[in-house]
Amino acid sequence: MPWEAAELAEESWLEISLVVDGEQAEAIAEVLSRHAPGGVVIESTAVAANDDDSEGHPVGPLRVYAFLPVDDTLEEKRRAIEEGLYYLGRILPMPAPQFRNVQQQDWSQAWKQHYRPVAIGKRLIIVPSWLESPQPERIAVRIDPGMAFGTGTHPTTQLCLELLETCYSGKTSGSEVIDVGCGSGILAVAALKLGAPRALGVDIDDEAIRVARENAALNQVGERFEIALGSLQEIKSGAFGLHQAPVVLANILAPVIIRLLDDGLAELVAPGGALILSGILAEQKEGVIAALENAGCRLEETRQMGDWVALKASRLAVNPV
Repeated sequence: MPWEAAELAEESWLEISLVVDGEQAEAIAEVLSRHAPGGVVIESTAVAANDDDSEGHPVGPLRVYAFLPVDDTLEEKRRAIEEGLYYLGRILPMPAPQFRNVQQQDWSQAWKQHYRPVAIGKRLIIVPSWLESPQPERIAVRIDPGMAFGTGTHPTTQLCLELLETCYSGKTSGSEVIDVGCGSGILAVAALKLGAPRALGVDIDDEAIRVARENAALNQVGERFEIALGSLQEIKSGAFGLHQAPVVLANILAPVIIRLLDDGLAELVAPGGALILSGILAEQKEGVIAALENAGCRLEETRQMGDWVALKASRLAVNPV
């Protein structure tokens, strides 16, 4: 879409967006995030109706978008993004980015207009903090995404939440949870609202920690949710209140998951407990399953949405010597 610098002088933000498939979305988001101070959003472009007449579930291609402030750095940032997308397009063919001007007075609403409540599984519904839940009978997880990944619209998060829900019913409803790479905190918050007595969430990004704490407070679970800067090694060293739990989550990316499994991720899972992994493209599934088996885990369930796969595994009980 052509645009003129003079035209932008009266505007405050430039929106950059692309509609792509799941394999391309994460790579494009990484390119945009290098230059977009307000973060990057990945959302589904369509919603399929559910058989039970509930809100439905997102399907189809994904829209990736970010905003650049109109200031003296705009031209440089735009060129850098276009260059990054050009080189990425040599590997993963993609459409040209679309540009849209956003006025200053629209900025506070520009992100919000794209979010809607999303019903997930049998009991959960993700509700943006500024909206009311359309299904009060469901457990509402209220989220203000900020810049941290994890809004409930991406298939990886939805798949993880569906599998997480299966861990919190009946006798397993009191299981503590550890979330490695917690992002916005959405997964641990959901676990706490499903019945987990305590949760630990760690991330290597300062912004994620800030947003996760805000979302914990928003859902009134802050006293039971320990949120800290760190990753696997810090948890294993005993730096936090939990170093092992019956439920462990990692919604990251397959190569990172495999590396974490090699480094002892499964050791965080109490014997007989559940390890839920998401952020896995379908063609990467077998590699993750092999790493799970090498780590002493048994695959229990696989779920898929589009190109994305989530796995639920159990850690085999250690036989007494």
